[in-house]
Amino acid sequence: MSPAPDFHDELDRLQSHLPDWAARNLHRLRQPRAVWVRVPAGIVFVGGGVLSFLPVLGIWMLPLGLALLAVDVPPMRRPMARALRFANGQFEKRKNGKRVKQDTPLRR
Repeated sequence: MSPAPDFHDELDRLQSHLPDWAARNLHRLRQPRAVWVRVPAGIVFVGGGVLSFLPVLGIWMLPLGLALLAVDVPPMRRPMARALRFANGQFEKRKNGKRVKQDTPLRR
């Protein structure tokens, strides 16, 4: 069994996959003094993700909002770390040109 992923390490990995402007902004939002921006932004992103059926808003907002909130809510860190580990793995597979075959059975 693999060790439990660390939330902050996985956020660092995610930051490395983002464009420079997005990585800089995420880094700025992760600073301790940005709590007054991070929490309302996380709530807005979660709300936007829930309302993703509306134009402009999208489902992409939900995981981003949850990740921002997890910085300040310790019980959310472990599940978000697992989700980020999965997402980072997918980014790395695509970056390396490796695609998962559609006909491969799922492991349980």
